[in-house]
Amino acid sequence: MRIGLIGAGAVGQSVGALLVATGWCSEVMVASGSETSARGLVTDLEDMTEVTGSPTRVTVGTPEAMGACDAIVLSPRARFTNTARSNVRMAGLVANGPLIVHLARQLTGYSGVAVMVTNPVDVLARVFAERSGCERVVGIGAATDTARYRLTLARHLGVPVGAVDGHVIGEHGDAAVICASTTTVHGDPVTVPVQHVRDELAARPRRISKGIGRTRLGPAGAVLGALAHSLGILDGQTEVSVRQEAGVWLGMPVHYTAGTPTLRPPSLDDSETAQLAAATEKLHAAYTQLTEEI
Repeated sequence: MRIGLIGAGAVGQSVGALLVATGWCSEVMVASGSETSARGLVTDLEDMTEVTGSPTRVTVGTPEAMGACDAIVLSPRARFTNTARSNVRMAGLVANGPLIVHLARQLTGYSGVAVMVTNPVDVLARVFAERSGCERVVGIGAATDTARYRLTLARHLGVPVGAVDGHVIGEHGDAAVICASTTTVHGDPVTVPVQHVRDELAARPRRISKGIGRTRLGPAGAVLGALAHSLGILDGQTEVSVRQEAGVWLGMPVHYTAGTPTLRPPSLDDSETAQLAAATEKLHAAYTQLTEEI
C-alpha cells in the first residue's frame, strides 16, 4: 500500500511520522511546495525508519507521480498571515483555494482515496473532488471536533471520556453543530452545557497554536483514522467530511466495512437541524465565492 503526502508542514510531518511508526504502508511518497522541504522531511523520516525498524520506504515525489498511490493526503498551506478572530479556518479560503485547484488539475482522474486537510477543509474537499473527478474524497476535522467535545464534556461532568457518546458535525469551524440532543453518558441522556463546549472548542486550537505554533498531532491522528478506515485496514466508525445530497461536504459519522462507507447521521432536534442547514448554506456560499474567483 502506497500513500502520497502533499505538504511537509506541521501536519504533514506528523502524518509522515505516524505512517512510518505504524508500518502498515509499504511506501510514503512526499511532495511539497519546495523540493528542499520535501527532501528534508524524507531524510528525517528515513532516520526514523532505521531507528524504529519500520518496513516503510520513504521517497520524494511529485503530485503527478502519486496517481498510482492508494491514498493521497492533501495538506499544503499557502504563505499568508491569518489575522482572523472569527471564522479562522474559513480565512484560508482565498489563499489556499488556488493551491487545491492546481493539485486537482495535476491529479485529474485520480481513483484512490484523497484525504483533505487544508482549511477550510469542507469547501476544499468539494473543490478537489469536483475539479479532479476523484470520487473518494474525505475531509478531516469533524473527528478532532468530536474528540474535543467528548474530552470537554467528560471533564465538565467528571466522568471517563469513554463514557461519553456524542458528535460534532457540519462545518469544521464556527458553524459546527454540537449534537447535544443525542449525547449520552453511560448510555443515559445528559444536559450539555453547549456554550461552555463551544468556548472550549474555540479555545483548544488557540491554546495549541500559542504554545507550539500550530495544531498538528490531533489532525494527524484524524488523518490516520480516515486512511485506515477508508482503505479497509480498520472497520468501524469515524467522523469525516463527505458529500451530502445538496452537493456540500459536511462532517458526519461514517461507518466503514472493508473500506465501504455508510453514512450514519445522528438524529437532530429542531435547533440542531436549523444549525446544520445554516452550515450547509454557509459552505455553499463559500464554495460559490471561491469558484467565481478562480
